[in-house]
Amino acid sequence: MKTLLLTIALFSFTYMANAQKNEPAKLLRHAVLFKFKDSSSPADVKKVEEAFKALPGQIKEIADFEWGTNNSPENLNQGFTHLFFVSFKTEKDREVYLPHPAHKAFVSVLGPHLDKVLVLDYWASK
Repeated sequence: MKTLLLTIALFSFTYMANAQKNEPAKLLRHAVLFKFKDSSSPADVKKVEEAFKALPGQIKEIADFEWGTNNSPENLNQGFTHLFFVSFKTEKDREVYLPHPAHKAFVSVLGPHLDKVLVLDYWASK
């Protein structure tokens, strides 16, 4: 009986440990959408894109990064054309990112060309 209980306990512990290892780590997502000014040229927009794309190499707290431009056929984007998706492992990492000098330098590049911005942060769930 003791052997059976020990075997069950060991199986349960191993199963739970493996289940926790297989669970994807939750990430804090920082989704940023931009609508550029009509007066901003394609070169101006490209400069903003390049500045944002450089941030993961400058701020180690960024866990993941991706971006793209709208191509939805629904025409519901309200003028927003660009989405930048920055991920962090912790809220502390985001706290380092927001006032980081590289982020502030990016904002100064963006500022003259920004018409509207929408930012949503959330903990990713699957």
